[in-house]
Order: sequence, then C-alpha cells, then structure tokens
Amino acid sequence: MFLEKIRQIKAFIFDVDGVLTDGIVHVTETGEQLRQFNIKDGYALQLAVKRGYKIAVITGGRSAGVRLRLQGLGISDIFMEVDSKIGIYSQFMTDHQLSAENVLYMGDDVPDLQVMQLAGLPVCPADAVEEIKAVSVYVSPKAGGKGCVRDVIEKVLKIQNQWNDPSPSAKDGSFQN
Repeated sequence: MFLEKIRQIKAFIFDVDGVLTDGIVHVTETGEQLRQFNIKDGYALQLAVKRGYKIAVITGGRSAGVRLRLQGLGISDIFMEVDSKIGIYSQFMTDHQLSAENVLYMGDDVPDLQVMQLAGLPVCPADAVEEIKAVSVYVSPKAGGKGCVRDVIEKVLKIQNQWNDPSPSAKDGSFQN
C-alpha cells in the first residue's frame, strides 16, 4: 500500500521546525533566531524541484533566513506565519490542480495533525510526537533536520524513476539571487 501511494505523489509539503530543522532554535544576543538545515535534505529538495514536483513549506515561523534558504533551493510556495495550515493546504491543492492522493505531507507536531489527516501520504520524522506517528503511513528512521526530508523525497523519486540525475551538481542552489 505504501509503494502504491508513492507512485501517485506529485507534490511534497513540509513543516519547518522539527522536519526541515531539528527543532532547536539558537537565539543570539540581539534576538536573532538561527536554525540549522541539512545539506542532503537541500539536495533532494532542489532535485525534486528540477524534476517538476510541486513543493510547499508551511510554517508558523517567520524567519527571513528560512525563506532565503528555501528560495535558494528553488521553492516558491513558502507560507510563513501560518496559524491554521488547512486553508493554505487547500489553496495549494487548488492552485496546482492536485488531489489528496498526489500529496505527501511531512509534519512532526500537533499543528500538522489536521492537514496530515487530509493528505494522501502523511509521513513524519523518527522524533515526531506520538499523535503524528499514529496518523503517519510512514515514519522515517531519520529525525527532523537529520535527513528525514531526503529520505522521503529519495524514496518517491526512486520509485518513480526520477532520482538519478545525469548531471548532478555540487551546487544545491544555496542562496542564489
């Protein structure tokens, strides 16, 4: 059943804190909040964009650094300072003419629960909260910010014969203008 669901995926939606990052926020003396991203997750994200998959990031956060990182990877559907993820999810689906079975959603905590119940393929990192694990079709063996995004994108692209890049680049698109 999991493999059959993977074959239908055309879009990925990710949360930020606890999925694309390890959920730890470093706060500087000036109040700047710093997050750490996994470069292997970045490679998989930019490859999925190049292969034509739709990617959205929905987060309650508002970090300009996060936006820059995601834009540098080629992601244009970046939704920040979101209180309720359901409306954004529905609009993304409409805008890209997707049905639920076409969407893989990766979340890690309670704010992701309602959307995950709607997505065709709800998945989570190894360190997600129990409520999220309970609704996930797949729990990555990788923790948030530690390669869980790469894990799910790689699985989808390999099953759909889209993984092997004939001309891979060491440049993952980081901070392009």
